[in-house]
This record gives sequence, structure tokens and C-alpha cells, in this order.
Amino acid sequence: MIRFWPEPLAGDIVWCHFPNSTQPKLKPRPALALSTIEDEDGQLFVCVAYGTSQKTNRLFRGEFLIANSQNPISYRSAGLSYETKFDLNNHIELPYNKDYFSIPPMASFGQNPKLGILHPSMVKVAAAAFQSIQGK
Repeated sequence: MIRFWPEPLAGDIVWCHFPNSTQPKLKPRPALALSTIEDEDGQLFVCVAYGTSQKTNRLFRGEFLIANSQNPISYRSAGLSYETKFDLNNHIELPYNKDYFSIPPMASFGQNPKLGILHPSMVKVAAAAFQSIQGK
């Protein structure tokens, strides 16, 4: 199978057209790559968690924030333009193709959907968000 871009890794922040029901949304947004899987035909799928810059002052179970004001190094590492919260409750497996992913405006990692990475200092924060939704 021909791939347009390098395979994302878990922890990559990608530029994603997170779908609304079955159609890709027109507005791309940051998403956190959680895992990847390749099917028997060689098609790559990426499980991504929803990211938003809206209502970042209020976090619910399963959400965590990457904020310049709280951790400037992790914010720069993520490649974000705005403080962004990621919702681990709202995740989906998507084909890694041009329907669901695109090149961000400031393509720091070349001509592919990668915005940045989840900085190691954020791993415990993301793990705590994940742990908060286990067994609910």
C-alpha cells in the first residue's frame, strides 16, 4: 500500500479532520495519536483522541491540558498554536489518509500531518487522565 506520510507514533500530535458521525469535519484540529494498526490489506489506521482549544479552563475526567502558561516546554514540543485539551473519552480509529489527516499550516516536521509530540513531562498527566476513566 502506498503511504503519503511516515507512520505516526503513539504520542504524536497530528493535524486531524476529526469526524462528526461518518463524515470528516472540514475544520482540522490537533489530535493525540494513541496507537496505530495495519490491516491485512496494508491500510494504516490511527486511534486518535480529540483535541480542542475551547473551554480549556474546565477539565473533566479523561481530559488533560497542554498549556503554555503551565508548561512552555511541553507546549512548544506539541507544536500547538493555542492551549489545547485532549479528551481521552473521545477517541476514534481512522484511516491514515488525506480524508482524515492533512498537513498543518506550520509544518515543522515537513510535509506530513505531525504537529509535534507529547513531551515526556506530560506522560504522567496523560496517564492520570487515562486512569481516571478506567472502570467507569
